[in-house]
Amino acid sequence: MLNDIYQDMRDRMQKALESLDRDLKRLRTGRASVSLVDGIKVEYYGTPTPLNQLATLTVPEPRTIMIQPWDTTVIAEVEKAILKSELGLTPMNDGKIIRINIPPLTEERRRELVKVLKKMAEETKVAVRNIRRDSNEMIKDLKKEKEISEDEQFRAQDEVQKITDEFIAGIDTIYNNKEKEILEI
Repeated sequence: MLNDIYQDMRDRMQKALESLDRDLKRLRTGRASVSLVDGIKVEYYGTPTPLNQLATLTVPEPRTIMIQPWDTTVIAEVEKAILKSELGLTPMNDGKIIRINIPPLTEERRRELVKVLKKMAEETKVAVRNIRRDSNEMIKDLKKEKEISEDEQFRAQDEVQKITDEFIAGIDTIYNNKEKEILEI
């Protein structure tokens, strides 16, 4: 039973970590990356469709994203969707291909991004701690139902804390790497 609790806890914490990783890929640094435009949906025949399902996305140069729609009639909609997104990027359209130049980040913008990054990391830590609390509650319930002894309860809670510390360290590592990337000129 305890192993099931540990496994469930690890799975849930891993999902929280993966969610943070996914969100950070959308956080703009000074470099071009197709993951920047991942969340953009384009109106395509009345249906919001992910950009990567309508076009080929490439990074031909370190500061340029190139979008080549398979259906050229959708270029205006793609351009509109990019402008509406909160990325603050301006697309350039030549009729067949859309290019997005990623301007270098200002020092002020870098500081703002680090604050956003810190907030995201903290929210993930809170989620991990909530999972820890749930697991500890399950362990206490097992003790109440006399399915485990008091010694087993304390050992289990120690194990839960070790797993939590492991994931918190993982969040810190992801945070530090992304902060370094953002502050890099």
